Amino acid sequence: MKSFSFWNHSWALSVSAALLLSLSFPPFNLSVLQVPAFVILFRLAVISNSSRQLIYFAYPSFVLWNLLTTYWLMMATVAGGLAAILANALLMLIPLLLIRKLFLSNMNSFLAAFLAASFWVTYEFLHHNWDLSWPWLTLGNGWANITSAIQFISFTGVWGISFWIMLTASLLFLYIREKKKSLLYGGISVFLAFPLLSVLLLTTQQQETANPVDVTIIQPNSDSYEDFGGLSSADELITKLLTLSAEAYTPETDVLIWPENALDSNLPFDHYHFNRIRDSLDTWNTSLITGTGFVDYYDEDNRPPVFRESVNGTYNVYNSAFHLHPDQPNKVYKKGKLVPIVERLPFVETFQRLDALNWVDWGVSAGYGLGTEATVFDVNGHKTPALICYDSVFPGWVNKFVNRGAGFLTIITNDGWWGKSNGHIQHFAYARLRAIENRKWIARSANNGISGIIGPDGRIHKETEYWTEDAFSHTIYSTDSMTIYSEFGDWLGFLLTISTLAGLTRLRMVGKDKST
Repeated sequence: MKSFSFWNHSWALSVSAALLLSLSFPPFNLSVLQVPAFVILFRLAVISNSSRQLIYFAYPSFVLWNLLTTYWLMMATVAGGLAAILANALLMLIPLLLIRKLFLSNMNSFLAAFLAASFWVTYEFLHHNWDLSWPWLTLGNGWANITSAIQFISFTGVWGISFWIMLTASLLFLYIREKKKSLLYGGISVFLAFPLLSVLLLTTQQQETANPVDVTIIQPNSDSYEDFGGLSSADELITKLLTLSAEAYTPETDVLIWPENALDSNLPFDHYHFNRIRDSLDTWNTSLITGTGFVDYYDEDNRPPVFRESVNGTYNVYNSAFHLHPDQPNKVYKKGKLVPIVERLPFVETFQRLDALNWVDWGVSAGYGLGTEATVFDVNGHKTPALICYDSVFPGWVNKFVNRGAGFLTIITNDGWWGKSNGHIQHFAYARLRAIENRKWIARSANNGISGIIGPDGRIHKETEYWTEDAFSHTIYSTDSMTIYSEFGDWLGFLLTISTLAGLTRLRMVGKDKST
């Protein structure tokens, strides 16, 4: 009987990689396991007899990784969550298939390792930037709670973490295969260099003490699956929010922050609910950022390609945030990163153009309207966005607000759809990446939690318990300083995409050389 050999057993490799990757994400925070996980996946790729065989073994691995890490998607909608898991796992096969071809070529090992890292990061980068985006399992996100090791993302963004992990794993895999000590030394050097740089950055990081902003954050713990959060009316819900605010605000409060969909209504710009809230703001001499649905009517000249129609005119419904100030006009931000299918139908503009006979009402089918403007609010002389839920997982989108002058970041979200799962833990952790990338304070209000305060180095200064009613005040600081990432955004993602295109050309040439 043949003895069992893990290194040559495809199913053992497949399952092991999935388990290691699942443990590398919050709440487990065993992020370093990403390195052996990809060494194992690379081994699976090269021992497969064909691309088809690799798909046969790797697809279950990616499905299991997605399922164990983002199972909570199915708590909101079973069919939609399962479809997202299966589709995302399928897309992950693309870079792995390219890496297989790369590692089976006769390309220089160090170049092959660099290109393998480029291929994977390019997949992640492009997956952030199309209508079917699902960036949750970006490798860098798994390191969100290991902040002392990732301070370098103030230069590279989260892509730097993914590149670091993939380059390390590629070099170590090639060393195991080729037994060249230069590859081992290279892998160890890369793995140690980035955390050492982070430690150095931490020692030189100065805490802001100028430009204080006093925020009061409300966590109402409304029931996401009940109208008006489980209360009898929108008026009763607003009473609850105002009561919590009155108990928590201080005379120094610059802004109250309510969570995504706090009002649980779709409101026009001049709705009377806003007047009621503004009366309280006038009494307290402060302003409010709150999430709500927003009904926006269009003139014939300024309507978007996809819109709804009614007897009152053309309009769209947006997931939005309002900034209400007692002495200023209301200002609104329309959410720009919408969850595919759940919030907006992907590629709806294309579908509408193809529907020459107008068989479908695409305005209604589209879901929420898509915001395109990186709107910042003025809070007592300091600018901040109101990033809504999914917005905060997109570093490039957040970067747009920082470039519009945001001195601190506000996140409003409703993570109650997922119940007491890992979803809300991961979402809160990922906000720490945005703080480090831009060296900005973050004030976060979540309907059911976790709400909190995050410093520019990613350190958590305050966090609430999940599924509790809470309200608190805290002082944060606004800063105009810009990091390399703030200034240049996703430069590494673009650079590695160019490297991938060049690498694919080189790989094709190597393939031709081998065949001649």
